[in-house]
Amino acid sequence: MNNLSEKNNNQKILVVDDEHMSDLMRSVLRRLEIDGFKTIVVEPKGKMGTGDEYEIQTLFALEEHHPDAILLDVRFGEYDTDRFKGLSILKKIVERNNKIPVLMFTQYAQGPYRDTAVTATLSVDANVDFIDKLASPEEVVLRLRRLIGSAPEKVMIGDLFEIDSDNSAVYAIVDGKKEIVKDVQGMKLEILKELAAALYRSEGELVPFSKLERFSFGEDSRASLRVRIRELKISLGKSVGREFSANELIINVRNRGYRLIHPE
Repeated sequence: MNNLSEKNNNQKILVVDDEHMSDLMRSVLRRLEIDGFKTIVVEPKGKMGTGDEYEIQTLFALEEHHPDAILLDVRFGEYDTDRFKGLSILKKIVERNNKIPVLMFTQYAQGPYRDTAVTATLSVDANVDFIDKLASPEEVVLRLRRLIGSAPEKVMIGDLFEIDSDNSAVYAIVDGKKEIVKDVQGMKLEILKELAAALYRSEGELVPFSKLERFSFGEDSRASLRVRIRELKISLGKSVGREFSANELIINVRNRGYRLIHPE
């Protein structure tokens, strides 16, 4: 067993997906186990468990096993009433434990139902992310690992900025004094927090477009994200009397994502 597997050895992942026997999900489960995670699969009694049965069994497993993270599908079954059943399960989970990381495993990362899924995950106060159902097992494991190893409440960006997640604020530090940057809030603050969490985990770490686009809405989420990033850089720059260039603070890595770097 490698060092990473040893590190994850005692971490339990609760898997809530009515397609857990599919080839795709078996590959994900196998990858999790190879990486040293212990998987606990929710399996309602009977061959055709309904969304409500999955909800009941999930809450029971949450209390019994105390998992370190949850891999949760959005859709259960073929009925319209279960199209977003996973979001209902998510809310019940958060009512009991709003600190547990939850990765929403969904086919709605793109398409007409994307905004519904994203809006619902953002409406709960929890450590939630979502990933395309067709993502590789390696990507699923990577995203789960990042959710579990989230950044601390306060993250410094160079000597100029401090992100205080506990108070949902970002501060500019000028002449040793902290001043709240009032223009950075809402979606722009959430984007900055994602970028800062990546910077904290590993300097130079890239945050893919797909992860940041959940904070953008409309038909062209990539263009909307680009506008928010530009506004974010302008607001941060004004707060410290600077104008950040394209190669400073937040960098667009062509066709891949954004990277936050410490300002000089």
